This record gives sequence, C-alpha cells and structure tokens, in this order.
Amino acid sequence: MSPRHPLLLDLAGRRVVVVGGGPVAARRTRGLLADGADVHVVAPALCEDLADLAAAGALTWSAREYAPGDLDGAWLVHTATGERRTDDAVAADAELSRTWCVRADDAAASSAWTPAVARAGDVTVAVSAGGDPRRAVALRAAVQVQLDTGGLPLRRRRAGRGHVTLVGGGPGDPGLITTRGRRALAEADVVVVDRLAPRALLDELEPDVEVVEAGKAPHAHTLTQTEINRLLVDRARAGQHVVRLKGGDPFVLGRGGEELAACRAAGVDVTVVPGVTSAIAVPGAAGVPVTHRDVARQVTIVSAHDAETDWETLARLRGTLVLLMGVGRLGEHMARLASHGLDAGTPVAVVEDGTLPSQRTTLGTVGDIAGRAQAVGVRNPAVVVVGAVAELATTLGGVAAQG
Repeated sequence: MSPRHPLLLDLAGRRVVVVGGGPVAARRTRGLLADGADVHVVAPALCEDLADLAAAGALTWSAREYAPGDLDGAWLVHTATGERRTDDAVAADAELSRTWCVRADDAAASSAWTPAVARAGDVTVAVSAGGDPRRAVALRAAVQVQLDTGGLPLRRRRAGRGHVTLVGGGPGDPGLITTRGRRALAEADVVVVDRLAPRALLDELEPDVEVVEAGKAPHAHTLTQTEINRLLVDRARAGQHVVRLKGGDPFVLGRGGEELAACRAAGVDVTVVPGVTSAIAVPGAAGVPVTHRDVARQVTIVSAHDAETDWETLARLRGTLVLLMGVGRLGEHMARLASHGLDAGTPVAVVEDGTLPSQRTTLGTVGDIAGRAQAVGVRNPAVVVVGAVAELATTLGGVAAQG
C-alpha cells in the first residue's frame, strides 16, 4: 500500500455529492451534515433515515440513477450504491474532475478514505488502520475512552479564550465523577477546589496546573463566595481554563448557580458539568433508597445549617427528609422536628464518608439518634436521612440493627 496523506477538511458550506440511498449512504451523510457540508444525494430511492433528512430540508435529492455531470461543483464525493458498475463510473468521473472520491465498496479503489474519528471538545483524532475498518474502530474506541476520561493530555499549549467549567465531583469516591468531569480536569489550567470534592483526582493533574483551595467546610471558608466568583472571572479573562471542582452536584446546595451567574454577568464563557449529588448517592450506597414503593414517594433535601430552615413545615412533610451539613447540630435539629409533631420513633440513618472505604452508618430514631451519634463519634462529612426508608439500611445495606 502506498503512503496515505492524512488531512482534515473544512466542508462547511461546500458541496458534497453522495451517490446511493441506503443505510451506508445515510451514515456517511449524517457525518457530512454534522460537519456543515452542503450535501446532494443522487439515488432513485432513499432509506428512511435519508428520506427524513430530505423531508426536513437538510439535503437536496435527485431521485434518479447517477448520471454524468452529477459531480459538477463537488469538493468531495461518496459513492455507496452497492452496485459495482455504478460505483466504478462515479469513481472514474471523480478522477477526471480531480475530485476526491470515497468508495464504500472497495477501499483499495478509492482516492480518499474516511477514518474512524474520536472527538473531545475541539480535539479530533482520526484513525486509519491499513484498510481494516474494524481495527480502526477498535483503536478509535480506545482513544475515545482516554479522551473522555482525561487519560490523555488535553490542556491547551497555546493561549486561547478563557473558560470556566463548573464540575460536580460526585459524592466522594473519585470513580463516581462523570467522564465529562474528568475530561474538564485534564483540560484545566487552574482548579478551584472545595474541601468535599474528590481530592484524589488532584493527584492526576499535570504538575504545573494551579490548585486553589476554596475550603467551604461548614462555618469555615478559606475564600468567601464573592472572592471565589472574582477568582473564576479574573482567571478566565486572563485566558485560562478554570475548573471549579465541587463535591456532589454544583446546583444542589452548592452555590453553583451564583458562580454561573457571576460568570454570565462578566461575559465569561462557562459550562456546567452536573455531578452525582451526595443527597441521593450517599444514602443509596448505604442501602437507603430515598424513595421506595409503599414506603416513601417523595424526598426533601435541606441544608441543615441554614438559620432560616422551616422545621415546622419539614416536620409535617411525608416521605424522606435528607439533611446535608447537619451533624454538628443533630440533636437540635431532631428536637425541633419532634417539637413540631414528628414522631420521635421515626427512623433516622446517619451515613459518614459515603461511597468511601471509611463509610459508616449509624441508625436510630428522631428521639435517640443524637445520643447514638455522639457515642460513636459521628462527624462530618455525613448525610442524615429521616424517614421510614432509613430502616431499609438493615436489609438492603447490610447494616446491623442498633438496639
């Protein structure tokens, strides 16, 4: 095989002719349209996918057999009729008109080839494997996984437009961050991190990535929220990619909305990468589903150190109550719920270090959980679950009943 010259093409607004109306032609057409090409299909009939695209006006269609002159003005040609004679004719006409032609039926007879492509943001990796498409696809899949999980060096080496990415790091275990979140970390120049974020992921950063501690422990912040907002904006304006790494989900009691608003107001590009919230995942890891058929059909999530918490309303709610950041005043919170009518025998589960090897669950009731927690030295980070579902930890989570 002669050497092949790799090249990326800008097809935006340029005419590309696809000869053939079957599923292979449809796959090629979808890729071309995604790249902005002006696609013209020549085929006597179209498969359903191509017919839908034609009906939507995404392409133009000549409803007939291929004829000389159909390639006039084309920058690129794909032929996928499944008929050797027609594909030969298309390839021959393309050669005469000096137009690159990709043949679906015979790669060896093509003048151009479509690689298997992996993409991550503005990174494109094209893989060709000596005419073996399955080999190319397997390689592409391996590369895509590494791109998606931040396993490859994705950071920009040239200055560009600054950007902020708000990343939810998940409930604790670093394996529970999303692949999109990992990719954002691999692209970061600066990471602004909270205390409860999955900090093991910081060890995977390149050595020159700056890590800024934002703190955010209950009642103890290294930076104020205003300072954090200013930091995100200033670094992005300096052309850096800033990742704001939080525990859980940025928008579940994480003040991510305030940071998003600050970036928007400053005209800074910002992306949100949702995370797995500890309010749902930590109880789940302990065998406590926050909703369960015939037990609880609704769940309420509350920041327990909020001075304006309406305990009277919470005590009347049915379903499951999840308290975040509530261990420090657990006795006070339980007393308030009981004083507003919540049965003191209501089950309670306190899950510390959820999803981590040190995870521990303490069970009790509204009336006695504070004493039980104090006796075993419960401390933050912990999630408090109030409601009948807490009892399920003994059957679904394998937690020993605590009498």
